[in-house]
Amino acid sequence: MTGTPLRVGLIGYGLAGSVFHAPLIAATEGLTLDTVVTSNPERQEQARAEFPGIRLATTPETLFDRADELDLIVIASPNRTHVPLATAALKAGLPVVVDKPVSGTAAEARGLAALAEERGLLLSVFQNRRWDNDFLTLRKLVEDGELGDVRRFESRFERWRPQPKGGWRESGDPAEIGGLLYDLGSHVVDQALVLFGPAAEVYAEADVRRPGAETDDDTFIALTHASGVRSHLYVSATTPQLGPRFRVLGSQAGYVKYGLDPQEAALREGLRPGPKWGAEPEPLWGRLGAGESPLTDGGRPVPTVPGDYPAYYAAVAAALTGAGPNPVTALEAAAALDVLEAAHRSARDKVTVTL
Repeated sequence: MTGTPLRVGLIGYGLAGSVFHAPLIAATEGLTLDTVVTSNPERQEQARAEFPGIRLATTPETLFDRADELDLIVIASPNRTHVPLATAALKAGLPVVVDKPVSGTAAEARGLAALAEERGLLLSVFQNRRWDNDFLTLRKLVEDGELGDVRRFESRFERWRPQPKGGWRESGDPAEIGGLLYDLGSHVVDQALVLFGPAAEVYAEADVRRPGAETDDDTFIALTHASGVRSHLYVSATTPQLGPRFRVLGSQAGYVKYGLDPQEAALREGLRPGPKWGAEPEPLWGRLGAGESPLTDGGRPVPTVPGDYPAYYAAVAAALTGAGPNPVTALEAAAALDVLEAAHRSARDKVTVTL
């Protein structure tokens, strides 16, 4: 891209803002991180040290009051603030990126989508795990027909955190939109829908396992897609032995992949996108085959496509300049929220929900 970089205002400098959004924005050609909004003095100092020359603000209203000085607002604040902040930004005439989940309900997401369309503004949702290395690899295998007809998709996003960490993500207050169903569940459901299309039926089990925990920390979601594929999705903070990230079974072959994409760990360590970003060593490659176990060297190793979180903001920059489509629309996010709401109802009422 050429020309004057688009100026970005980032609301929130906790985990999402400081680890994911700020570094990726700064690394994207055509974007510049102009202002960070946080009222926390320590986070202000952190932002100033990591991005010398940026402006700081203590309230989002500061950004909306000088909307003519900005080209994009990124919302990386707690979930409960997503809808009101996105609404205010759009009404101020600013395009918006919102971290997932965009809202607590599908109706709210569709309302934001309608407002953005009415104003002629971009509204995009940060579903970064569409650019995970394993997902990019699996998507290519499916598109190339390497598995035959996919029959079952197993996806696990599991952790071992026997003690709750606290904070709004683990709050039992429904207004906070916490719990694993809406946190990690937003990722695994979105990936399943991208790969295999709309869900027709949803069944779920959600448990609160850890002493002192206030919301779900061990959840299972089963989807029957309209295409006939069944997705079995696991999100957990209580898993002492981690299963495969993906196990995908088709009519001709299966694909099994262990381990998480390395990009989050790299960003947490302060590394920044550059040569060999998102690459994975050969011992961690998944395996493709039939009739054998990958743990006994069954099947053949499949080179993992490098993960590419920077591609999201590159696509946002292209969309803002009319050079490409919105990488993740609010309506796509609403479809995932339809599933998450159905999963919540299924687990609560012990029923299978038809969409």
